[in-house]
Amino acid sequence: MKYIDLRSDTVTRPTDEMRESMARAEVGDDVYGEDPTARRLQERAAEMLGKEAALFVPSGTMGNLIAVRLHTQPGQEVIIEERSHMFNMEMAGMAVISGALAHTVRCPDGIMDWDSIEGAIRPRSSFFAQTGMVAVENTQNWAGGTVMSFERMQDISEHVRKAGLPVHLDGARIFNAVIVLKRDVAEIASLFDSVMFCLSKGLCAPVGSMLVGSREFIDRAVPIRRMLGGGMRQVGVVAAAGLVALEKMTGRLEEDHANAQLLARGLAEIRGVKIDPERVQTNILVFDVSGAGQTTAELAVKLKERGVLASGINAREMRMVTHKDVSQADCKMALDVIRESLRRLES
Repeated sequence: MKYIDLRSDTVTRPTDEMRESMARAEVGDDVYGEDPTARRLQERAAEMLGKEAALFVPSGTMGNLIAVRLHTQPGQEVIIEERSHMFNMEMAGMAVISGALAHTVRCPDGIMDWDSIEGAIRPRSSFFAQTGMVAVENTQNWAGGTVMSFERMQDISEHVRKAGLPVHLDGARIFNAVIVLKRDVAEIASLFDSVMFCLSKGLCAPVGSMLVGSREFIDRAVPIRRMLGGGMRQVGVVAAAGLVALEKMTGRLEEDHANAQLLARGLAEIRGVKIDPERVQTNILVFDVSGAGQTTAELAVKLKERGVLASGINAREMRMVTHKDVSQADCKMALDVIRESLRRLES
């Protein structure tokens, strides 16, 4: 059975151009800094984001872990929104690797503001763990792909830096945010001391993420990557796909946003499903199925039997993510499957 896979944009497959570039890639030992394709990718990523340097890492999680390790000291706290990927989906890595504790705040739509951050900054005292850094996620995955405005990011950045703290952006899907904000990616990156973004997901590279920042920051990041097992030798064979992702795939993300809107409008018309299409900004949508009288796990089984893959983020809320390998026709078919599955469960 061919599945319509809406579980995540991580399931995207590399394009033919990516596969061809991988086959032709010049390679060398990247741990020695001798892989020319990896160097080109790093230089291009730094150029695009307006930073001094960049580092190719195996995953977004590793990129975030390195940032926390470099920005904090053991025993410090990281202020972060409680639905963030770094808190929920990275295996408590900041605690294990850096000895840092997540200090979570809850904000509407997962979008932090300065007031929520200011209230979480610890006073200078021997009674409290001290605040080490602030981490922002944009787009906000678990909140339904919501986008933090440029003005909000700017306000946070100015105040956090005045407070003497570094601010990191988990920009796994930063290019999705770029489309909504209609801003150059370098403008967004300029507000942060470090930025991580993924080459996989909507950009369709088979593996890899980038960590960007100052030259001094990236020089310190290299041995931490090695310590975490991220020294990848002849990595040009995958870095080549990352170059195609940066040059060719960022412009097509608008299509994914349109398909997510199609799904959201269709879901809003299905009895027992709760979603506000106006809140769907990018390629991620989260909807409540509890009104249909079942859990997301039960619905996921029914959908899979009919050729649609989707995941619950809890017992009530299901997440779907559009991407290159899901067409408009696939989205329409998925809506039909959801309607039929819920109708059968009612009867």
